[in-house]
Amino acid sequence: SMSEKVAFVTGGAGGLGRATTRYLAQHGWRVYAADFDEEALEAIGAEPNVTPLRVDVTDADSVEAAHRRVGNECDGLDGVVNFAGILAVGSLVEVAEAEVARVLDVNVMGTFRVNRALFPLVHARKGRIVNISSETGWQSGMPFNGPYGMSKHAIEAYSDSLRRELMFLGVSVIKIQPGPFRTAMVESVERRFARAAESSRYFGELLGRLGALTAKEQEKAHDPALVARCVHTALTTRFPSPAYSLKPDPQRVALNWLPDRLVDPLLRLAFRG
Repeated sequence: SMSEKVAFVTGGAGGLGRATTRYLAQHGWRVYAADFDEEALEAIGAEPNVTPLRVDVTDADSVEAAHRRVGNECDGLDGVVNFAGILAVGSLVEVAEAEVARVLDVNVMGTFRVNRALFPLVHARKGRIVNISSETGWQSGMPFNGPYGMSKHAIEAYSDSLRRELMFLGVSVIKIQPGPFRTAMVESVERRFARAAESSRYFGELLGRLGALTAKEQEKAHDPALVARCVHTALTTRFPSPAYSLKPDPQRVALNWLPDRLVDPLLRLAFRG
């Protein structure tokens, strides 16, 4: 019905996406939780107001099938929220080409595919598009986080261009830029560093030390409920901000304001151990 708010959330069954799906559903929204993880979808699909959809954002046919399903059941969408994302850790001279391509395919092209396919439904209700970037998206790139950093810088540029196009059609596009939040993806970082260290010809020791450092960083991670509330605000407030920066890491913010010629020696000092 026209009175019911409807959202489509990618990555909607895991981590930040699951928290957001649940929050929107508890606040009267009907939520299509789109995800690749069937087990997680089964769990979130048992909750009221949630329709689970198995969607692979790297597959245009899968995304189009989701568009047809939603279009058959609703006269439009009030929001599309793009959480679907993956991480890769390692040196840009050693990480496999396929791994970098996969990160860009999910994080960047996946967001592009979903927004393009679902746009007619968003346009029908003058809904909103929320793209999940990261503090990494506006900060200077850090070592061994290259593929993810590349993907989030791309999401920033993509979102800005899209926002400046769709404003002529009355559709808002909003970026959310979370700092460290507690998710399974973040919890896996130490394991990823360990794997990268084992296979690295040049950076084994350094990657090992960084893995231990990132495990400590976990203590700073925030509650995913904050992201869920921010998405709800972005979808419902009368005049949404083009971007919401959410709990960025203070050290990384400080580093970002310093000139590169100072930051590089500081990083060399900090990581040398």
